[in-house]
Amino acid sequence: MINTLIFDFGNVFINLDIEGNLNYAFEKFKIDSFSKEMIAFNSFYEQGLISTEELLGFYSDNFPHLSNEELISIWNFMLKDFPKHRLDFIQELKKEDNYKLILLSNTNDLHIDWIKEQVPFFEDFKACFHKFYLSHEIQLRKPNKDIFEFVLGENHLNANECFFIDDNTDNCNTAETMGIKSWNINPKTDDVTTLFETKADIL
Repeated sequence: MINTLIFDFGNVFINLDIEGNLNYAFEKFKIDSFSKEMIAFNSFYEQGLISTEELLGFYSDNFPHLSNEELISIWNFMLKDFPKHRLDFIQELKKEDNYKLILLSNTNDLHIDWIKEQVPFFEDFKACFHKFYLSHEIQLRKPNKDIFEFVLGENHLNANECFFIDDNTDNCNTAETMGIKSWNINPKTDDVTTLFETKADIL
């Protein structure tokens, strides 16, 4: 029986424009694709292995025509709205208290700072979860297996009693290989608030 729900954040609760962000970044950086070094720095930052200052320093060195303010704007461009009905949904789940609720998100300081400023109910949202794991704080990142092992171990959970909701296929695939059932949510057609209708056969 499922007793724990593990939620991603982006494109599950807060809407993202990943494709638009890529196009905007390529336009501003005047490039056609990210270099291996850029991808590595982004990953290090998402795992909390480098600071915001170090990330901005790297991009400033490579794109001196852009100010730090412009770089931060590019970095946060993907972050869009957080529909209130999704807050209502998770607050109702907390109130019902039928499941342990865990958030597990690949994110970083700049994104969280933006969310804290732009989403007035962020603290109310965060308070709904028994555990609130952000990749840059725990220095682990999806889809790596070790982040799921960390969550299971720290919370004394059995994989077959957990259900994972994420918009990234690779993340869901890793969870499935560990025995965690998942919903690879499509942000264009799905909404997390339909969880119990969409996955009625599991939950």
